[in-house]
Amino acid sequence: MPAMTQRKAKVRRKTTETDITLEIKIDGRGVNAVTTGIPFFDHMLTLFSRHGLFDLKVTARGDIEVDFHHTVEDVGLCLGEALKKALGDKKGIRRYGTSSVPMMDAMATVVLDISGRPYFRYNKTKESAGVSRKRSRGEFDVGLMQEFMTALSNSAGIDLHVTLHYGNDLHHSIEAVFKALGRALREAVARDPRIKGVMSTKGRL
Repeated sequence: MPAMTQRKAKVRRKTTETDITLEIKIDGRGVNAVTTGIPFFDHMLTLFSRHGLFDLKVTARGDIEVDFHHTVEDVGLCLGEALKKALGDKKGIRRYGTSSVPMMDAMATVVLDISGRPYFRYNKTKESAGVSRKRSRGEFDVGLMQEFMTALSNSAGIDLHVTLHYGNDLHHSIEAVFKALGRALREAVARDPRIKGVMSTKGRL
């Protein structure tokens, strides 16, 4: 049986606000090296890599003295672009993925479709409303998580739905989301030998 082509990509994004280099290997082991200047964000991307079993390298420099927004959003754009490039024609992938992850007081579910049609929805409940409040500048909050997910969805062409069912602690809540994202995406990009071409009646994704 011939060896399968390695699914990996490298992208660079340089603007007046950020300078980012990102590499991903889809069929990896969760090896990572992430430096964005935002320690909590580094931690979340590391969790995404480990639970998705994606090898990930990210080096980002941004105007974090102003706000975290530009760096977080642009890393999301780069990750989406790299995923799209690495997946190529998407032949043989399962396309859909779902994962629910508990993290102490929090519980999150991510459901996604690598459809080529970007859409992002964040669902919160009464039990999770407390962690959705905007934090002060210099802190990572749920709003920044949403900015990252929106950028990822738009750049990769992913129909992405995130639900935070409940949570008291901000760290635990966002961590559950990033772990669930990694695991749902790992399921969606997995190859299934029974799938000939792409998983669509249209013949393309």
